Amino acid sequence: MPARTQEHHWKLMYSAAEHGTSLKTLYRNMTDVDRPVLLVVKDMDNQVFGAFSSDPFKVSSCCYGTGETFLYSFSPDFQIFRWSGKNSYFIRGFLDSLQMGAGGGHFGLWLDADLHHGSSYFCNTFCNRPLSIHQDFVIQDVEVWTFV
Repeated sequence: MPARTQEHHWKLMYSAAEHGTSLKTLYRNMTDVDRPVLLVVKDMDNQVFGAFSSDPFKVSSCCYGTGETFLYSFSPDFQIFRWSGKNSYFIRGFLDSLQMGAGGGHFGLWLDADLHHGSSYFCNTFCNRPLSIHQDFVIQDVEVWTFV
């Protein structure tokens, strides 16, 4: 984790189990957040992966975030995919999807509006491998944490 988040307490801002599976609710829960957030996704194959975002998730007309943003996966071992410097397509929030990383025709991590389906492919932003064992996956659970 970036130094500015270390030794901070974690606060759960969104949980599909608690708040339902809705990207709109996820965005709504981020409204008053002005700190970095950690996205945790668990798919139906019990793979855990996600992203650290320098900025809270929101709907935006352009990409946002900084070079602190990264993708991570625990499959098969813990691995972090940091900013490659090739582009700055860190995060883009739409009403119908959340996208992290881009370039090369794919997103590093993409989640749909119902937080039910997602995908993870190589992207130029992070030069990552797919975060799960399947590039297209069904989501079992999603959480977003912030640091207070």
